[in-house]
Amino acid sequence: MATDYARALGSRLRAIRTQQGLSLHGVEEKSQGRWKAVVVGSYERGDRAVTVQRLAELADFYGVPVQALLPDGAPAGSGEPPPRLVLDLERLMNVPAEKAGPLARYAQTIQSQRGDYNGKILSIRADDLRSLAVIYDLAPAALVDQLISWQVLDADARRAVLD
Repeated sequence: MATDYARALGSRLRAIRTQQGLSLHGVEEKSQGRWKAVVVGSYERGDRAVTVQRLAELADFYGVPVQALLPDGAPAGSGEPPPRLVLDLERLMNVPAEKAGPLARYAQTIQSQRGDYNGKILSIRADDLRSLAVIYDLAPAALVDQLISWQVLDADARRAVLD
């Protein structure tokens, strides 16, 4: 039987995998069989314990720090997960630099810190959104509306400022 921590860890593993646009079979293919879909799936369900070594290897495979895979220790709510805040970096390039400059620099900094240079999308946290709102001298809700109008952020992101 999976423990709460194992389920929370599995949820983080699944979130990272889906943020990268990978299915379980996609992980197996991309890793050339090193990571079997059935094994990764059992980690994600919390049905199978993952060793520290394997967790570190999986973090390396996903290109994220190990800490990104670990649950934050906050109690797991029974409600729906918070909305994903995903910046569309390709559309960001179409926004005039005088408007998007601060956001582009912020995104580049996050990419550099994460070592994530896929260039298509970038997941950010609600705290990042609040920091960007300060940079733009806007309320978070107003910034979200602006980013949605630029088509850089999905409309579901409005829930992030309401939660």
